[in-house]
Amino acid sequence: MAHVSELVEARLRSALGVPEARASVTFLGTERIDVLRFADGDLVRYATLGMSAAPMTDPSAALADPERGPRAELVLSVRAGAARTDEVLRPLAVLAASPQVEGVVVTPGASLDVGEPLWPEAPFTSVLVAEPGGLVEDLALDSPLDPVRFLPLLPMTPNEAAWKRVHGAGALEERWLKHGTDLRDPLRAAVPLTD
Repeated sequence: MAHVSELVEARLRSALGVPEARASVTFLGTERIDVLRFADGDLVRYATLGMSAAPMTDPSAALADPERGPRAELVLSVRAGAARTDEVLRPLAVLAASPQVEGVVVTPGASLDVGEPLWPEAPFTSVLVAEPGGLVEDLALDSPLDPVRFLPLLPMTPNEAAWKRVHGAGALEERWLKHGTDLRDPLRAAVPLTD
């Protein structure tokens, strides 16, 4: 499905500009995942490329459909210069490979955990998958292929991730909003989880 990746890269370039850097990661038994780095003022954005080459398949399905099924790429935005965020490339590739490796379907509201800091000294080991459509519009593909959705990732501290498991993604997002949390701060503290 090389043509899907070409279309995805074209959509990313039209929305985010020309990538400053690209890293490629291949895991045993998976297709290559690229992570592109885009500069945007005081922000740096990282986008995966390759996750959408094949549709995600429900692990309970008897057979994997090679054409039908949700497709997605991941986008992470953080403030530049405050931390060594470029080391997030491998963890992002791990998350993007999770549908192939673990058979998960990544959807808004889901939590994804890499089990280690996303970058050196990061207070985050996991991310909340947010609703798409704000930064990069969905990419329609020829029928019968599902469109590619560009899913924003919001880093979570371990306490936030635990709180989200109990109260849900919407409640955590409301708490972030209520406290004016800067979700792009790569070194931010956890939001207060008690009133």
